[in-house]
Amino acid sequence: MSDAIALQSGKGYKDENFPVASVLIAPRFRAPVMAFYNFVRFADDIADHESVTPDEKLRLLEEMRATLVGDSDASPEGVRLRVICAERGLAITHALDLLEAFRRDCVSRLRTPDWDDLLDYCRYSAMPVGRFVLDVHGESRDLWPANDALCAALQVINHLQDCAKDYRGLNRVYIPEDALAAAGARVEDLAATVAGPALKGGIHSLAAKNAQLLAISRPFARGIGDTRLALEVDLIQTLAEDLNAKLMRRDPLSEPVHHSKFDVARLFLGRLPAFAVGRLVGRQ
Repeated sequence: MSDAIALQSGKGYKDENFPVASVLIAPRFRAPVMAFYNFVRFADDIADHESVTPDEKLRLLEEMRATLVGDSDASPEGVRLRVICAERGLAITHALDLLEAFRRDCVSRLRTPDWDDLLDYCRYSAMPVGRFVLDVHGESRDLWPANDALCAALQVINHLQDCAKDYRGLNRVYIPEDALAAAGARVEDLAATVAGPALKGGIHSLAAKNAQLLAISRPFARGIGDTRLALEVDLIQTLAEDLNAKLMRRDPLSEPVHHSKFDVARLFLGRLPAFAVGRLVGRQ
């Protein structure tokens, strides 16, 4: 995989929109979470690189898959994740599912017909992340439906935030075509520096639809046994609700729809009392 090192974006876990292996996660769980993140981050960098051919991307992703299942040692990230999963009795299925999403990005993920197709993509590109973290913590798989709703909502938020960049750099559009058509917008409108009324209306309507997923996931944190993980999930939920509300009002082509460190701290501290009360009440 030495030829893939140049494809790394340099983006790290501290650069993500939402917390990844933050200080809220207990130290004993950080190693598998970080091994998983580094594996996924590298695969994502490969799939999203603008100057590499689809065939080369697929070859490199296959090296990662082969390493993960033990047929090769070509990928250092794959070796680390494979070893730590074996040590802790964790399934590699979640990482394999994410590789399927990246393969789709390389060969067929240029347009998104409708909402159902987008959620099917999220089944591979987002939901496995939360499922893995839950498995690391030994949490019940009964939590998967709430996890899946939250992870899908986070993915939709990312897609709406980056809709112009994805189109300009990769000719990739995750906004459902039927939603664009219903709003009277076109894919080509994403090339503008400011969203017109039709495109803005389409983005706002998708954010409103995404709010339904966030309503499903709101009780998620309350069902998590590990208090530190529950706090992180509650924070992620709160950040997602705030960003989604911004996407229902703002134009991501020309207006900021990301959180500063101050925003994160403000939202965390503002939510903390309600979280604490909820944990105490839940234990009575």
